[in-house]
Amino acid sequence: MSSLEKPSRRALVAWGLASAGLPFVSQALVPMAGGQMKPNEIGARIGQTVPVPPGLQIFYRDEWFGAPWLKPEPALFLHGNSETSEIWYGWVPRMAQHFRLFLPDLPGFGRSTVPSDFEWSLANYAKAVANFLDAMGIESAHIIGAKTGGAIAMHFAATYPQRTRTLVVASGPFGPVDPKFENSPQQIRLGSAASKEEMEYFDKLRDDTRPETKRGIRTVISSIHLENLLPRITARTLIITSDRSALQSVETVLRYQPKIPNSRLLVLTSDAYHVAVANAGECVTNVLSFIQETKLPA
Repeated sequence: MSSLEKPSRRALVAWGLASAGLPFVSQALVPMAGGQMKPNEIGARIGQTVPVPPGLQIFYRDEWFGAPWLKPEPALFLHGNSETSEIWYGWVPRMAQHFRLFLPDLPGFGRSTVPSDFEWSLANYAKAVANFLDAMGIESAHIIGAKTGGAIAMHFAATYPQRTRTLVVASGPFGPVDPKFENSPQQIRLGSAASKEEMEYFDKLRDDTRPETKRGIRTVISSIHLENLLPRITARTLIITSDRSALQSVETVLRYQPKIPNSRLLVLTSDAYHVAVANAGECVTNVLSFIQETKLPA
């Protein structure tokens, strides 16, 4: 395993990311508490669909790039609206050297389906995440969410604290989102450095989202109210945002992030809203160091 590069000094961190430069060692590679999976099962279900109550069919990928005899801690990744789990491509190569990654398409997106009576709410998405972990035999995991997936991750962490080892939220909304923002030009979402091909790819993801999912998710994002739930999040939490996003200001994030008791804020130098994609390398460097730091004595 190669050591991590030193993170960007441009990052602004609330209550300090003092250990960001520490190399990430193999302390994450410990037996999973309550885990039911054996080492030789790792990777056996990559690109599979699993039934998840009530009536969901969840497509997911299972990534682990470490030694087959180790039992890595699980990390669950939740993508945003109008996307699939493929958006974590910039995270997988390094994160999968330290954790077993579970990357589902959220219910209704990509190759995951929902029944006709699916309840379109943040609480029900959090419940679906818990049921997915049950289907995987996972008692608890590191929860990482981007955009709408970040809001789901925060709701999950507040509702299921015992199942949340750490929480990472990249550009997640804390309050209601005007559905018209979902049609913002990709350059505003992905930043000025995004290529034409990248923007076309994300436009296609948005266009390919099922009409019923588009209607349902509008209900979800327009009714996000996390303020009263944030104090219930007990897991160590890293909130990531950018300093020049046209869709989410640092000031907005600062109204909510301090309400999470064990949280810190990382502000990246970027004009992208979707930092999990636009600033994937910086995000991964800081997330690995953050999780490593949570294992050190207080």
